[in-house]
Amino acid sequence: MIRKIITYKDNFVNFYKSQDLKIQEKIGYVLDLIRFERQVPVKFYKLLENTDGIWEVRVITTFKNIRILCFHDKGDLVVLTNCFLKKTQKTSQKEIKLAEKLKKEYLKEKYGGQ
Repeated sequence: MIRKIITYKDNFVNFYKSQDLKIQEKIGYVLDLIRFERQVPVKFYKLLENTDGIWEVRVITTFKNIRILCFHDKGDLVVLTNCFLKKTQKTSQKEIKLAEKLKKEYLKEKYGGQ
C-alpha cells in the first residue's frame, strides 16, 4: 500500500452509504487506485489550484460526477473530508472552503495549537 486513506467527520461516510451498490463499487475502485498506485492519473486524483493543499478525487459514472475532497497528512496519509455531486464545470467554492475548514480542524485536533 502506497497511501493510507481515512475519513474525517461523517461527510464522506454518509454520502457513500447513500449511494447504490454500483456507485459504491466505483468509489471503491478509485480509492484503491489512490491507495495502491504510485502515480494516479490526473483523471482520478489532482491537487486543486489556489487551495490550502486540497486534492480532488474524481469518480465518473454514467449519470453522476462525484467529487471527494481530501488532503495529505504526513505524506502517505490521505484524509477524506467531504463529498458531493459535481453539477457544473468548476468545483464548488463552498465545498472547497468546507474541505479547508475541516483540514484546519483535523490538524488542530491532531497536532494542537497552530
